[in-house]
Amino acid sequence: MTGQEKNALLRELPSVNKLLQSPAGREWVKRYGHTLVTKACNEALNIWRQKILHQEVCEAAEFEKLSCEIKARLAAFAAPRLKRVVNATGIILHTNLGRAVLSEKAQQAVLGAAACYSNLEYDLTKGCRGSRYAHVEDLLLYLTGASGALVVNNNAAAVLLVINTLAAGQEVVVSRGELVEIGGSFRIPEVLKMGGVKLIEVGTTNRTHLEDYRRAVGSGTGLILKVHTSNFRVMGFTKSVEREELVKLAREAQIPLVEDLGSGSLVDVAEYGLQRETTIPRIISQGVDVVTFSGDKLLGGPQAGIIAGKENLIRAMKKNQLIRALRADKLTLAALEATLREYLSPEEALHNIPVYRMLTKPLEELKTKAGKIAACLLPYQARVTARVIGTKTQMGGGSTPAQEFGSYGIALSFTDKKPQEVERALRELPIPIIGYLEKDLYILDMRTLLPGDEKLIVRQLVELIQEEVGTWKSREKYI
Repeated sequence: MTGQEKNALLRELPSVNKLLQSPAGREWVKRYGHTLVTKACNEALNIWRQKILHQEVCEAAEFEKLSCEIKARLAAFAAPRLKRVVNATGIILHTNLGRAVLSEKAQQAVLGAAACYSNLEYDLTKGCRGSRYAHVEDLLLYLTGASGALVVNNNAAAVLLVINTLAAGQEVVVSRGELVEIGGSFRIPEVLKMGGVKLIEVGTTNRTHLEDYRRAVGSGTGLILKVHTSNFRVMGFTKSVEREELVKLAREAQIPLVEDLGSGSLVDVAEYGLQRETTIPRIISQGVDVVTFSGDKLLGGPQAGIIAGKENLIRAMKKNQLIRALRADKLTLAALEATLREYLSPEEALHNIPVYRMLTKPLEELKTKAGKIAACLLPYQARVTARVIGTKTQMGGGSTPAQEFGSYGIALSFTDKKPQEVERALRELPIPIIGYLEKDLYILDMRTLLPGDEKLIVRQLVELIQEEVGTWKSREKYI
């Protein structure tokens, strides 16, 4: 194509104004507004100019596609970014997929708090301003055995508030083996630095002794911090100091002992085949002054940072100016209150809270579920095979790392597609299905499926299979 021919094509491209004045353009403006439509038209036209310059477009007849591209661009921009996905990874607390699914009661509580006014900071008994923390405080005191409790927006915020309140300008003693990095490259040493304290590392990566702590504690020490290494396990030649020993040392030094659990539990998860983790009530009863833990991990609730401990220490935290920046909102508190109420009846909690419902599903139930999905795909075995296989899953979310437990899934194998192409196709579905790759198979695990997910998987897979052979693309009709 000569330069003259390119210029001729460029001149034939419709102007932004012409696009806006077209019947389709007027509809777009009515739906999306003039500014957004103008932006979409400009972007689409710029792309087409580049196509012409690179000889990817050779005739004006192809400009008919321009309107469809603008429509798709507008729809994509206006579509929700945060959307439902099917978690078929087998990882119950999948951080990238939103961690814990809320119980039905917690969902209803969030809807109620969002749709109506509430007594968030209004004392209905006294008829005056109240505290937002009062809605969950009594429940936390009862369930943990602590004399004080407080809720902030996540566990990192909880640690920050605790150390800033109790040890600002002083030293905090931590085992070198507990200076962990959590998701998103956030590190305990950096959180401590932001809290205005001086970090004193003791021991080595794999071994820390009581005497290491004892030598480090002095007149400038604000507190001893024990951090649960929830994201990893150090195996082999290791040594850590027992909680009871640290409690005794802290009492002798007359400083608080703070324990950051990360993923704390109100129930003994060992009953369900997971490695034993000391429960929060047990830790409080052992004499730890303050405990911090997450609301959206083993607790099975919303993202929140929960602080439980001595009432006088919690009272000081409530007066810290930082709390205004770290406080939980009404939707979080509504979901957390409903989740905590589930634990008033432990048996009901294990049935109602999705985290534990998934964890306790019998293997035979999972195997049957996988078999039903595989059977629905039998009529399409010329294109795909779905084989029921045994799998290994994890709790996830930094909880019980390096521990797996049995499950069942289906291994998908398409005759004309690589596993990576299958992964992408399922990820680009209207309701994305997220599984995982293993060798030359794409696997969908049954343990983390929610009610109704099986039918959704089958329906979307069948629609995908029935498309024209070789066509693996997003469908505009769903936009």
